[in-house]
Amino acid sequence: MSGRPAATRRPGRSVGSTLTGLGVALSLAFGAIAAGAGYWQVLRSSELASAADDAAVIAAARQVVRGPISDRAGTPLAWSDRDANGEPFRVYASRSLSGVIGYASQLWGSAGLERAYDGQISGVVPADPLRELLRKFEAVPSDPQALQTALSLPLQEAAVGQLGAGRGAIVMLDPRTGEVIVLASTPVFDASSVADPATSRGTFEALRSDDSQPLLPRATQGLYVPGSVFKLVTAIAALESGAISPVTSFAEQPAAERDGLLVSGFRVRDGHHAATGSRALTFPEAVEVSCNIYFALAGLETGGDALAATADELGFGAPLPFDLPTETSQLTNGGGDFGGGFADAVELANAAYGQAETLVTPLQMAIVTAAIANDGLIMAPHLVRSFSGRSGATRVEPETWRRVMSSRVAAEITAAMVRAVEGELGRHFTSGAQVPGVHVAGKSGTAEIGGTAAPHSWFVGFAPANDPEVVIAVVVEHGGSGGELAAPIAGRLLRLFLDGVGG
Repeated sequence: MSGRPAATRRPGRSVGSTLTGLGVALSLAFGAIAAGAGYWQVLRSSELASAADDAAVIAAARQVVRGPISDRAGTPLAWSDRDANGEPFRVYASRSLSGVIGYASQLWGSAGLERAYDGQISGVVPADPLRELLRKFEAVPSDPQALQTALSLPLQEAAVGQLGAGRGAIVMLDPRTGEVIVLASTPVFDASSVADPATSRGTFEALRSDDSQPLLPRATQGLYVPGSVFKLVTAIAALESGAISPVTSFAEQPAAERDGLLVSGFRVRDGHHAATGSRALTFPEAVEVSCNIYFALAGLETGGDALAATADELGFGAPLPFDLPTETSQLTNGGGDFGGGFADAVELANAAYGQAETLVTPLQMAIVTAAIANDGLIMAPHLVRSFSGRSGATRVEPETWRRVMSSRVAAEITAAMVRAVEGELGRHFTSGAQVPGVHVAGKSGTAEIGGTAAPHSWFVGFAPANDPEVVIAVVVEHGGSGGELAAPIAGRLLRLFLDGVGG
């Protein structure tokens, strides 16, 4: 007898196993939520609470009397006053500070240190991290912090005065600690007028439409062709990698100074053959006369990969670890397959003496110079020395960032930089950088920017050369060739510092 086939029964899960699986899934979900809450509310809570765009910080900025800001000697740089309605607004000691202290405005928000430490200045973040846990239960939870910076107001004003009405930037820092003593950008502006509700709108709108870009903090966010000051980066890469030594010379260099160095059909030019004759220069001699041919050859000998790796170690290719936002310095636009992102040997040869697609901030070149001054060790650059309020005080201690070269290589480059300032030939390119009675190590630069515009003028250096206390980087837009304006500015500021002004 035929019949329908028996239906096949599919195996099923028991109610118990289903509930167990559901319980495990829910446990994992709640665990993930708890972990996320712990991460954001505990591990990252202080960072979020101090962010300039945090709602509590924004509210506090409008209602709380912000903490004062002072320089390294305790001189007030920024403080609060009250307008006709009794509401607080900021007042600034000097226009020279506009590119570093910035402003805090109810209408336009904040910039500079006022923005970077908005949470601390407005009291949303206390000086004592342990107090953060109990702050919400206090009757007066706000604790505006006073900031003491490493800046020197006398030197800051002197630096801006030296730049005058032109455009440029100056950085001075202590290579032993990373403390930034001067961070000057010109043109400057009246930050008090931006902060004052009575003048804020008109002042700020005029600044935004100004073609000279006074709101641009050139020391940290201005990008410049470095010219010959970049030869210090090439020197670090070449000497540290062993591609050259202090006694290395290139047989083709003397003739190339007359006819140009032919690299893949492109001629690298220089102008020092009259001074050096037919002698093949060694490394110290090449630094002294700033020989483009020598450094193009040294860059080719070093290779793109090694040069790029050294630049990265010095801070190129990423924002610098600093209190304020920094523009990223670049060795090349990248994308090439010649090594290190270079397109070909021509780009590498030109980048090795600071042209091609190489762009730097003044702060970046100050850090490169500080690495040499501090025996190859870079200290993290910083502006703030301490925070203090009702809850206590927090000291910002010097912090090692990284080692980028041996002390031997740093000493070899230092010796060459002293020749560049004090040597019989070198002093012609760095006129005005010399300080009587003190050995100065330095390097001038001419940054060709194309067209008919005058080149940018650079000088970087440190003093005393045998026991460095201060590093300086100066760039003057359209300031002439060979450090024509930058070197004497650096010399005058170094003398002020070494004479104890603003120390």
